[in-house]
Amino acid sequence: MLMHQTMRWYGPHDVVSLSDIRQAGCDGVVTALHHIAVGDVWPVDEINKRKAIIEAAGMTWTVIESLPVSDDIKRQTGNYLLHIENYKQSLRNVAACGLKVVTYNFMPVLDWLRTDISYEMPDGSTALYFNRLDYLVFDLYLLGRPGAEKEYTAKELEKAKQHYGQMPEEKRKYLFSNMMLGLPGSDDAFTPEIILGELKKYEGIDTAILKEHLYYFLRQVVPVAEVRCGDGHSPG
Repeated sequence: MLMHQTMRWYGPHDVVSLSDIRQAGCDGVVTALHHIAVGDVWPVDEINKRKAIIEAAGMTWTVIESLPVSDDIKRQTGNYLLHIENYKQSLRNVAACGLKVVTYNFMPVLDWLRTDISYEMPDGSTALYFNRLDYLVFDLYLLGRPGAEKEYTAKELEKAKQHYGQMPEEKRKYLFSNMMLGLPGSDDAFTPEIILGELKKYEGIDTAILKEHLYYFLRQVVPVAEVRCGDGHSPG
């Protein structure tokens, strides 16, 4: 079985071009329709338009990463039932366009977290990186999440305090900016107040409740994925 080499591409505005990805030896692309609002249906014409751009560059759209799950679905509030129906329709549409591998996540508010998006490796290349001490500085000082100090040990709190005190303002801004990249549609408009406001919407939703909401979502969408994909692939 031959390995199908792919690379993440963030769309036409990505600083990494499709020709760059092709030159790196990839024949597949992992991407998504980031311009479609979370909760809305992915239209067939938009899917095919993105697919055609990738194929014109000599590659295939191999994996969707990701078909986002709205916070309404995760909290089971607001328009969550409509958003689930829209998600089903999006699955039908991507399957009709020949796409069979769909990823998603069920993380509250943030899609992913990295403290450094250009960490330099020994060979001079760069990579995403997560440093727990930097994360503590973000959580305790840059975000200022209420009650965060109760979740860390006294030793961790002291290290974070020292690290924050030694961190130049430029590095603090860089760290905060990196952390915001995990927000769908993230841009410079996000502030600690906005993030804390979004987190507050999850008050009363603990791990067990969030899991139940996930199970409910999967019970609704997996049957659609199984029927539409037809060869065993399903979101996951």
